[in-house]
Amino acid sequence: MIIVVCGPTGVGKTKMSVELAKKYDAVILNADSMQVYKELNIGTAKVTEEEKQGVPHYLFDIKEPDEMYTVYDYQHDLRAKLEEFKDKNIVIVGGTGLYIKAALYNYEFNPEEESNTYDDLTNEELYEKVKEIDPNTEIHVNNRKRLIRQLNKGIVPTHKDELLYPAIFIGLTTDRETLYDRINKRVDIMVKDGLLEEVKSLYDRNIRSKAIMTGIGYKELYEYFDGNLTLEESLDLIKQRSRKYAKRQYTWFNNQMDIKWFDVDFKDFNNTINECIDYIESVK
Repeated sequence: MIIVVCGPTGVGKTKMSVELAKKYDAVILNADSMQVYKELNIGTAKVTEEEKQGVPHYLFDIKEPDEMYTVYDYQHDLRAKLEEFKDKNIVIVGGTGLYIKAALYNYEFNPEEESNTYDDLTNEELYEKVKEIDPNTEIHVNNRKRLIRQLNKGIVPTHKDELLYPAIFIGLTTDRETLYDRINKRVDIMVKDGLLEEVKSLYDRNIRSKAIMTGIGYKELYEYFDGNLTLEESLDLIKQRSRKYAKRQYTWFNNQMDIKWFDVDFKDFNNTINECIDYIESVK
């Protein structure tokens, strides 16, 4: 059995994944595009050893912070783990919807023709195709030449809507005000837990990889260390972009997958855990 725990940032996916893994004697596979990187711990809200509660976790900390890692790489790595653990229950957890869809659906990557000019597509359509290859792209939607060049040198997915691996999709949600408040407070907690020191260590080694320069919480603090923002401006920007990212996550999941959503009871999380278990038992 494969259970997917997804939803926006800051909603409790990590705790839910561990509780479900304990219930079903499962392993946990990461589906967060930033948590594949070593050293990016506090800023990505990566699961701690204490939080794991002895449950085996995979596809976390598999790349150095200056290495490239794409959705194509993730598809290969996650499917290898699905094969490795085919006789066990598996919980996939994360908020990177594209990673989940590319791995579980018939998401085939095909080389593009060098001569394709994409005359039939608008800039917005080109941009969406590029984001399917690289969800963290920094190419502007109006930079048509770069978008086309990216597609021509890259790989584009086809046949995206057939689910290859039967899975139960669990989505965690809450009202917007509560979520935004949790996101804001979580950034403050990250700072107390050592976020500035984590980012400064990367900054001092002049690591300016794509992961760092596009990752929320890292690129903003690099701007602070570069002297372009005050610390307050940087932290405010992290909160603002995290809230916007959560909104985009909702939109993506709602449009791309058939997910059963559960309103999280933050006063007693066990209530939400039990609701999810009841649902899983009814459909497995």
